Amino acid sequence: MKLIIYTDGASRGNPGHASYGFSISDGLGKLLYEEGRYIGITTNNVAEYTGVYEALKYTKEKYGQGNLSVELYVDSKLVAEQLAGRFKIKSVHLKPIIEKIKILSLELGGVIYNHVPRSKNTEADRLANFALDSR
Repeated sequence: MKLIIYTDGASRGNPGHASYGFSISDGLGKLLYEEGRYIGITTNNVAEYTGVYEALKYTKEKYGQGNLSVELYVDSKLVAEQLAGRFKIKSVHLKPIIEKIKILSLELGGVIYNHVPRSKNTEADRLANFALDSR
């Protein structure tokens, strides 16, 4: 089964009130699930990684392990490149969540991480901002 995931994190202030949003669609573009949640006071990078983590955690819980083809899109170049292993992770406080993401990725049979312009990530952005506005 092919899944397409878009994630985003938002922080008003850095650190500030923060949230994440993600959407999951099948390979044909049919929306399967979407979520946005407020996560408290934190940085934008933590919000971005939390969005990825929560999306992959949901995917594992709902669709199981293996036999999945997962493509994840994020508008943070740093997040996409670090998770793809092309950029080093220098922030010590991000390493624990990144390790959890890597474990989930392996359990799902691998995830392809892609950077997209913000203009191509409007649904995840909308979900993250709605969660922030609704807190």
